[in-house]
Amino acid sequence: MLPEEIIIAPVVTEKSNDELQEGKYTFKVNKKATKVQIANAVEKLFEVKVLKVNTMTVKGKEKRVGYHVGKTSDWKKAIVTIDTNPEDVTYLGKGGKQLKGSKKFKDSIDEFMGA
Repeated sequence: MLPEEIIIAPVVTEKSNDELQEGKYTFKVNKKATKVQIANAVEKLFEVKVLKVNTMTVKGKEKRVGYHVGKTSDWKKAIVTIDTNPEDVTYLGKGGKQLKGSKKFKDSIDEFMGA
């Protein structure tokens, strides 16, 4: 699946707005997507470092229109925790020299709130 097919829309509620300070972003995702696919899609689309992904299936509600009773469809929600303080990666190279690898990661998702 393409990253655009995995991430459907952001979920904007009071609770999700409160969790933005902790680096947790809530998305409506494809029902068949796995946690690894969701993490890769968020990293590719928003250029952030994903630390953790929590998923849950939200059951549809019963709705009534006049006499007829129906049900809205089930959907999958993912809470993605990103690294809010990305640092340069250091590793040992040839001869025991310490090398720095800089990865360009953002510390927040600016497109989340439509900014």
